[in-house]
Amino acid sequence: MSLKIDLEECVRCGTCSGVCPQNAIILTEFEVLVTEKCNDCGICEKVCPLGAIEVP
Repeated sequence: MSLKIDLEECVRCGTCSGVCPQNAIILTEFEVLVTEKCNDCGICEKVCPLGAIEVP
């Protein structure tokens, strides 16, 4: 997994975790966790309204 989330840009809206087919993104009040289930499909990057996610 090479997914990068800019935590200064991320407002934890939940859009990314809602569309993740692997359920690999977990949002908490204080952090965003990307689990090993992530396969770098890039769907989260496409739907992030703030552009806070990058999948190289």
